[in-house]
Amino acid sequence: MNWDEFSIWGKKITEWAADYHKSVAERSVRAQTSPGAIAAQLPSSPPVGGEAMEAIMGDFERIVMPGITHWQHPRFFAYFPANAAPPSMLAEMLVTTIAAQCMLWQTSPAATEVEGVMVDWLRQALDLPEGYTGVIQDSASSATLSAVLTMRERATGFTGNREGLATKGNMRIYCSDQVHSSIDRACWVAGIGQDNLVKLPTQGPRHTIDVEALRRSIRSDRAAGHIPAGIIAITGGTGIGACDDLAPVLAVAQDEDLYTHLDAAWAGSAMICPEFHADFWDGVDGFDSIVFNPHKWLGAQFDCSVQFLRDAGPQLNTLKIEPEYLKTTGTEVTNYSEWTIPLGRRFRALKIWFLIRAYGLDGLRSRIRNHVTWAAEICEEIRAMDGFEIVTEPILSLFSFRCPGDDATQQRLVDALNDDGRIYLTQGAFNGQKVIRFQVGQFDTTRNDVMMAADVIQDVWRNLK
Repeated sequence: MNWDEFSIWGKKITEWAADYHKSVAERSVRAQTSPGAIAAQLPSSPPVGGEAMEAIMGDFERIVMPGITHWQHPRFFAYFPANAAPPSMLAEMLVTTIAAQCMLWQTSPAATEVEGVMVDWLRQALDLPEGYTGVIQDSASSATLSAVLTMRERATGFTGNREGLATKGNMRIYCSDQVHSSIDRACWVAGIGQDNLVKLPTQGPRHTIDVEALRRSIRSDRAAGHIPAGIIAITGGTGIGACDDLAPVLAVAQDEDLYTHLDAAWAGSAMICPEFHADFWDGVDGFDSIVFNPHKWLGAQFDCSVQFLRDAGPQLNTLKIEPEYLKTTGTEVTNYSEWTIPLGRRFRALKIWFLIRAYGLDGLRSRIRNHVTWAAEICEEIRAMDGFEIVTEPILSLFSFRCPGDDATQQRLVDALNDDGRIYLTQGAFNGQKVIRFQVGQFDTTRNDVMMAADVIQDVWRNLK
């Protein structure tokens, strides 16, 4: 392909993209294909010669699109959103066109410097104190792993990377039983081990970690010869939206000299709205590491996860490695590859810059406030359905419910709803039983889209009984 052909197809694909988003509500939300159906349509061997773009694009529409679950569908109520606001998508097109590898300041100064400013814009938007710096990661999983590795190294006097862990003893990480599975995986990868991730019970309407149980567990572990290394708190857990009381957790960490990480991957975006701070953000000042995902609720194209650091020093001491070929000479600059596990880095900050400038904080706040309001309204509609119960009340825009029947019936309803195609929900678990999760967060959803879900649930349930 030459650049003239690239220009022609670039225009065609941009037009296709606009048409897709304008008509996506007419499609089934979840892909309605069976396992293996897409692969069966692909040749078993690669082509020897090149093919025309007309044929390639035709096969994309014919083969690929039927197997896509439409995350930008306005009635996507499953998981958490992975939004893609138009300005963010345009920024990604520019990033792809430039195709820079932004690992060091000198490999693209603009990428590094825009990232530093965008992290600070978001720090201000979330009302974090001055002095916090940060880095844009690919996902919250990477940020959490970075924090857990830092906990590990800090607990070993920053000797684990060099000497290994065989003689370091059992390091312990503490969290509630509502954390995301990425915390488990981080402990696996960091060599801490599943058995040393201590999950404590939750209590109260926001399902907060039992702080007294946390304190007792840490002291008991010390007495048993274990090495407490860190605490991971949550604001807006994936399952039911659980939110820890941050100030008491931080007080325990300070008393015990433990490194802290706050997982606010989903709910952190809502903290651009000051009215949510008292319930969900009070006490955030002082956490060593905080992560939230603009690619979830804020509208940034995936992938884009921001990790704030109260002091970057411990993470740099954990992750920084500087062979001769990566050294920058002549001036002091920030090289963000030293802050993260991957060496290679994309220019993720550009989409944040485009997004915030295009909508302003007020425009983004309006969407989040609408989603929270509409989630409360649809919750009441479902509560009023005969035999249905709300299991966990709305936390921001997430709640869970059950239909009449056992766990198998809950799954049958979820499967039937998703096969129907008008909405998309997922199952979850709470207190040993299956629940149906409902979250509102797709960037362009409307109140009509949200409230339509009640009619769909009633209709599908009537036919399922």
